[in-house]
This record gives sequence, structure tokens and C-alpha cells, in this order.
Amino acid sequence: MTGIYIHVPFCLRKCSYCDFYSVKFSEESAEAYTSAVIRNLRRYAPSADSVYFGGGTPTLLSPAQIGRILNEIELSDNAEISMECNPKTADREKFAEYKSAGINRVSVGVQSLIDRELSAVGRLHDRAEAVHCIEDISAAGIYNISADIMLGLPFQTAETLTETINGLLRLPICHISAYMLTVEEGTPLSADNSLLENIPDEDGLADLYLLTCDILENAGFKRYEISNFAKRGAECRHNLKYWQCDDYIGIGPAAHSCYKGKRFAVPRDIIAFIENEIQQEIITDDEPLTEEERIMLALRLSEGISPQDYSCGEQLISRAEPLVKAGFLKKTDGRIALTDKGALVSNDIIVRLIE
Repeated sequence: MTGIYIHVPFCLRKCSYCDFYSVKFSEESAEAYTSAVIRNLRRYAPSADSVYFGGGTPTLLSPAQIGRILNEIELSDNAEISMECNPKTADREKFAEYKSAGINRVSVGVQSLIDRELSAVGRLHDRAEAVHCIEDISAAGIYNISADIMLGLPFQTAETLTETINGLLRLPICHISAYMLTVEEGTPLSADNSLLENIPDEDGLADLYLLTCDILENAGFKRYEISNFAKRGAECRHNLKYWQCDDYIGIGPAAHSCYKGKRFAVPRDIIAFIENEIQQEIITDDEPLTEEERIMLALRLSEGISPQDYSCGEQLISRAEPLVKAGFLKKTDGRIALTDKGALVSNDIIVRLIE
């Protein structure tokens, strides 16, 4: 079935590292945006087994607005309905209302449990608020909880990262996403030398990633994708659609889609999205999901690929051998997959296999 991604482009304040599309929140804009989302969903009349509210800060929409949006989607009985959350924007009562509206999975933007690191990149919350947020979600009856963390934050060390991960492991979560900080040109962080000089270098970042893999693996969180770790059965089913080349529809400014053999994107323009009867969709690839792309996406997953499933299978096997010996790939039951070491340089490894 199809997945639905809904980009909610509102924030209370933009973090210094963020290059995602977002605008300042107002109740008037949020209501106009909600109506535009509903118009576009009616155009597709979708049936879906996953819905993902990303952003931005989806928890700036009210539970009633979320419910109105979900009412426009024909959902399967076991649909996964996820919402990203900023710890500063919701409490136990609001999460209970989101659950009543249909939300059954929440991804909390923790990023760190070290107040100095949070402050350095402009996060609105502190450690205590992040912890209370996760506890509130669980108390509201939503048990599929994920936490986002960032690797390579200013002032981050192996010790502070370990403190963050161990702190999260004491909370009722079943999934962790660990993203490496990228300093995007034009963001406030990119112009702050006092912070840039305190960001771990490339080797330090690699060490932080391998440390993350080690701690989480020992705690029962399997790395099922380069940046994603989960307890058994808690993998994000919506995000798996991206890597398994399933159809998904993106609604909202800056949303992307891969649907019925086309990739397309919506312009980063909230005003145009609200004012137009239907969202503008710009074709970015009219022949996606080539064999090379399928290999590239599948190799992001820990299960890897079976070379015999591809026309270039013999070439894949031949090129994989030296990478296996070097510790970047592993072979198990005829499948080829990235090791943790290989995941660090996944783009280079994949290029060597399929170029």
C-alpha cells in the first residue's frame, strides 16, 4: 500500500543547523495550511498503511487539525501513523488527544541530553523537558516512541554522547535515529566560528558513530538502516518504504513523492501551497527506481542485497570481495550488506559496487 508524508512547515524558532523548509507559526496559517492539505488529499483519495507527519514541528498543529487530515485517508487496520515532536510543544493531555485523533507513533527531536550541546545549536528544550516529553507520551498511551539524536554537535564528546544514549535507554523508547550533523551553507551555524571550532572532526565523528552502534547493539537496538536502530518489530514502517522503493505521496511545501513511476517535489512556498487549489508538483525524475537506484537504496538496510536478484549480480559479487576483506561489507547466506565501518562511507562503497 501507499505511504503518505505530510510536511508541516511551522516552527516556533529555527535551529541554527537546520536547512529544512519551515516558516513562523501562526494559528491562522496553520488553519489555512490544514485546509490545503485536505484539498490535496481529496485529489488523491489515498488508501495508506502509513502516514508520517514531518517538519517543521507537526505538534504545532492541534489534535483536531490532525484528526481532520487523517479523516481524509482510507487507512488500513494496522496503519502506522507517526508524528515528529518538539519537546517544547506538547504535554501529556495533548498527546492523549493526538492518540484519540489517530497518532500511534511519536518521534521526539531530542538531539542530545546535554544542555550545553542543546543550547549551542538553538534547541528550545533542555534535558529535563526532553525526558518529561517521552514520559508524557508513554503515559498518554502511545508506546511506539522514537528519539532522534545528533552526532557531531558542538562540544560533544564520547562521554557526553554515551550519557545521552544511556539516558534515553532508561526511558520507554523502542527506536533511535542517530544523524550526523551536517553544516549546511547559509545556516547560522555555518557562520559561527566559535561553534565550528568545537565540532568533532571527521575521524572524531566516525568514532562517535561506531560508539553509537556498539552501545545500541548491546542494548538490543539493531541497526536496520544506516542511521536507524530499533528493538525487534519497532522499525519505522513508513521510512522503510523509501528504501524498499514502495510508493509514497508527499503533501505540503517541500514534500517529495515517488508515486506511479515518477518522482516529484512541491516547491518550498507555503503561500503558494495555501492559495493554489492543488499543490504544484515538479517532476524531478520521470524514470526512477533503476536497478542501480534499487541497489543503492537496499544497501542502506542492514539486510543488504542478494546479488542474484540483479542483472549485474556477478559484477556485484566480484567487486564486493575486496570490500569484504577490508571490513566494509559482510556476506551472510548469499547476501551482501554494509558493516558498521562500511556504513560510515556508504556512498563510496555503493559507488564502487555499481559504477
